[in-house]
Amino acid sequence: MFASAASSRHASSAFAGAYRTVGVETGVAAATPHQLVTMLFDGFNAAIAEARIALDQGRIEAKCKALGQALRIVDEGLKAPLDAAGGDLTEKLSSLYGYVTLRLTQANLNNDVAALDECVKLLEPVRSAWLAIGPAAAATQAE
Repeated sequence: MFASAASSRHASSAFAGAYRTVGVETGVAAATPHQLVTMLFDGFNAAIAEARIALDQGRIEAKCKALGQALRIVDEGLKAPLDAAGGDLTEKLSSLYGYVTLRLTQANLNNDVAALDECVKLLEPVRSAWLAIGPAAAATQAE
């Protein structure tokens, strides 16, 4: 007659996940290129946070899934577009992203929270710089 508490929590979690998915898809469709990269950085941080929680709770499958998502964000979302650009900054960012993917893989294999922290610390200055150029990017697109 009534759903169990576990079943109710599962349904609530499923609804919340669907709501987030719709929100992300809507945001992506309406986003500028600058906003899309910002979303990648935010998604990376969210995936790392999920991996930390899963690791703390001993949920290995969830940890692997979250770190896989973080790896894809760095490798396919942030690093892959750099290959066509060229230049010194591109080379340095590509090396940084390559190192972060290596450390994420090691963190996954060794359940290493310190490696996760290192990855976040390494990408934070890039994220901050990206956010700082946001107003200039918006002004350029408005012209």
